[in-house]
Amino acid sequence: MREDSIAYMSLIRAIDFMRDASNNPMGLGLQVAWLLILGIPVACIAWTVTHEEIFGEPRRYCQQECVRAQSLIRRKFFYLFTCEYCFSHYVAGVVLLVVHYKLLYMNWRGYLVAFFALVWVANQYMSIYNRLRLDIKHEQVEIKADEQKVDDRKAA
Repeated sequence: MREDSIAYMSLIRAIDFMRDASNNPMGLGLQVAWLLILGIPVACIAWTVTHEEIFGEPRRYCQQECVRAQSLIRRKFFYLFTCEYCFSHYVAGVVLLVVHYKLLYMNWRGYLVAFFALVWVANQYMSIYNRLRLDIKHEQVEIKADEQKVDDRKAA
């Protein structure tokens, strides 16, 4: 009896999911395209606020407050402006409120799925960007070392 009720509930959930997906005006491909596109501004904003020099002074203040603030809530509040992963959750939430994007489901579950998927995509973009920057810096160091060897040979 128990296996039958579990199978029945699974079937009901699958039918519910298919009904939700069929009522969605955007097909799955378009939903994924929107997800990939919306991840770009989320990643851009989160990275800029937490890493780039334009927000350097406020970020340094937040870093100091993370360490020296008396209350736990105050320390955690200021920490969110120094961590791209943490900050991307807030940026993704604001983006979802602005564009009303839903993924897979057309009700509140669509917002929930979209929220976590958007954070994941944005963090993948930030990881790729960070890796690309490291590779470029590594190549610049290698080029400088090669130039130094050439200069040393010329001088000798």
